[in-house]
Amino acid sequence: MTNASRPESSDARTDWEARIARRSDEGGTAALPDLPPPAGLTATPGHGHVRLSWQPVDGAVGYLVHRATLDDDDRVSGPFTPVDHLGGDVLSVPDTWYVDTTGTPGERYAYAVAAVPEVTVIGALSDPVPAAALPAGGDPPTVTLHLDSDAAGATLHRPWQPMIGSERLSQLLCRDRSGGREIGTELLAALRRVRDEIGVTTVRAHSILHDDLGVYREVDGEPVYDFSRVDQVYDLLLGIGMTPVVEIGFMPRDLASDPDRTVFAYRGIISPPRDWDRWSGLVRALVAHLLERYGEQVLGWDFEVWNEANLEVFWSGSREEWMRLYDVTARAVKDVDPRIPVGGPSSAAAGWVDALLEHAARSGAPVDFVSTHTYGSPPLDLRHTLARLGFPDARILWTEWGVTPTHFHPVNDGTSAGTFLLTGMRSAAGRVDALSYWVASDHFEELGRPPRLLHGGFGLLTVGGIAKPRYHALRMLAQLGETELPVRATGDGADGLVQTWASRRADGSLAVLLWVSTLDQSKRDGDPALARRIRLVIDHAAGRPALVTRLDREHGDITTLADRLGVADWPTDEQWAALRAADQLTAQKVQPDVEDGAAVIELTLPQPGAVLVEVSGA
Repeated sequence: MTNASRPESSDARTDWEARIARRSDEGGTAALPDLPPPAGLTATPGHGHVRLSWQPVDGAVGYLVHRATLDDDDRVSGPFTPVDHLGGDVLSVPDTWYVDTTGTPGERYAYAVAAVPEVTVIGALSDPVPAAALPAGGDPPTVTLHLDSDAAGATLHRPWQPMIGSERLSQLLCRDRSGGREIGTELLAALRRVRDEIGVTTVRAHSILHDDLGVYREVDGEPVYDFSRVDQVYDLLLGIGMTPVVEIGFMPRDLASDPDRTVFAYRGIISPPRDWDRWSGLVRALVAHLLERYGEQVLGWDFEVWNEANLEVFWSGSREEWMRLYDVTARAVKDVDPRIPVGGPSSAAAGWVDALLEHAARSGAPVDFVSTHTYGSPPLDLRHTLARLGFPDARILWTEWGVTPTHFHPVNDGTSAGTFLLTGMRSAAGRVDALSYWVASDHFEELGRPPRLLHGGFGLLTVGGIAKPRYHALRMLAQLGETELPVRATGDGADGLVQTWASRRADGSLAVLLWVSTLDQSKRDGDPALARRIRLVIDHAAGRPALVTRLDREHGDITTLADRLGVADWPTDEQWAALRAADQLTAQKVQPDVEDGAAVIELTLPQPGAVLVEVSGA
C-alpha cells in the first residue's frame, strides 16, 4: 500500500470537520416514556468539587445534570444549562451521581437533573438544590477506604476484555513506514500486546469490504468475489489468538450507487448499493467463505452492519435506506447459518437504537446484539430500552468508546484519559457485554498518518509501541481478581472524585485499584485542589506485604517524559531508548501498618492519578 491515491490529510481533516456534526435523518420513533424528574437530589460540597446524587428513575438510560447561577439572595438568576465537561459528545451519564469540577470554587450554583429516556430526549428537571465547591485548603483532605479481605464478594465483570478497536485491518499488510516504523508490523504487535497483557479477545475495525482488499468487482457485468486478502488479514489476527468483529462495510466501488461519496483519507465509499440483490449476494458469499475457511468458530463471531450511519459523513443515503441495508444484510448473514450473531446500529452518540429495534420488530429482522458508540462520558444504560422494545436478550456491545471523539486531541495522550478509562469501565461493569476502547494503536490514518509521536492520537500505544497512560490503566484493570469486594468510603471526595475497585484473586491475594478522576477535561493537566490523602484499611490482612504501583503525571505518563527529554516531532534514537522507561509501571514494595488486626496503607493521590495496591495472600 502506498500514498498514491490518498488525498492530503489536511483535506481529509477539513472535510471531516465540516461534516462530522451533521446527523443523518433522525426521523421519528414511537412514543417514549414520559419520565419523571429524579427525586432526592442532594449536592455535597467538597474541596474543588460538588458531588451530586439522586434516586434512579425506572426507564432512564441516563441523566443530564444542569446548573444555573444564583444571585446574592440564593435566587436563580440565569437559565439552567447542561454541565459541559468537554467530552465533545453525549453529556448524559448513566449513574445516579455526578462530580462537578467545572464551577468556580466558592461560587454558589443551583443544580438540577433530568432523566433521559433516549439520547435525543431530555425529561423534566428536578427541583433545584444550591451548592458551592469549597476552595482549596492546605493539606489534601483524607478519604478513608475500608474493606474486608474475607468478604464473600461477587463475580468481577471485565467489560474491557471482550473487544478492542483498530485501524482497518488491511493496514496489517502495509509495509509503509510512519515515524520510521513499519505500519503493519507495529499494528500487529500492538494487537498482540493487548491480547497477551490485557486478555482482549476480539478486534473491531472498519472497511473489510473496501477496495484495498479487492473483495468485489464486476467483469462483463457479473460479480466476481475475491476474499484472498481478507484471508490474509484474518489469518494474521487468528495467529495472535484474536478473532474479528466483522463490521460489514464500506461499499465496494463497482457496487456503489454513488462511488464519489467517501469518508476518510483512504476514501471509504459511504453510499447505498446500486443493486440490493448483489449486495445481499456479496454478504452471503463473504460469510459462507469465512465459515468454510475458519470453521465453526465463525458461529461466535459478531457481524455488525455498517458504521455510524446516523452521521452524514458515514452514510449518504436516508435512514429508511439504512434500515433496508440492515434487513438485507442481517438476513444474508442468517441465510448462511442462523446461529451467526448479527446486530447494529453501530451508531454515533447512542443514536438510532430505538429506531432500529422498532424497525426490526416490524420487519422481523434479527437483532442478536445492539451496538453503539459514545465518547467523553461513561456509556449509557440501554437495558431499559431493550426491555421496553421487546429485545431483552440482545447483548449490548459498545463497539467504540473513548475519552474524546476528536482526532488529534491532546487529552488522548495524558494521565487524565487513563483515569477516565477506569471510571467508564467501572460504571459499565455488569451492564454491558463489551466496552471496546477506540483504538489499540496510533498507527491509525483515518484523517492522515501521525505527524509526530505525541499528536493526540486515539491509540493506547504510540507509534513505536510505547504505552500511554490509557494502556497502563487497562493493564491495571487486568490485574484485578475474580471476586469483587465491597468498599466502604468516607471523607471529602468519597465515591465520586475518589473511586475504587477492590478484588480478591483465586490465590487469596488482593488487588485494589484506587483513582482520583473527574470527567471535566479542563482539568486534564491536574488540579491540586482535587488531590486526596488516601487511608486504605483492609481487615484480616495484618502482616501481609504489599506492592504499590502508581500511574500519574510523574509515573508512566509519556507526555511528561517526552517534555523533559525535549522530544520534537519524532524522537532521536537516544530519546526512543529513554522513552522506554515510560513503557512499564514500577511496583514499590511496602509493609502496611497494623491497626486492630487490619493492614493500613496511607498515600497521597494526585488528580489525575491511580494506584494499584496488591496485598499478598494469607
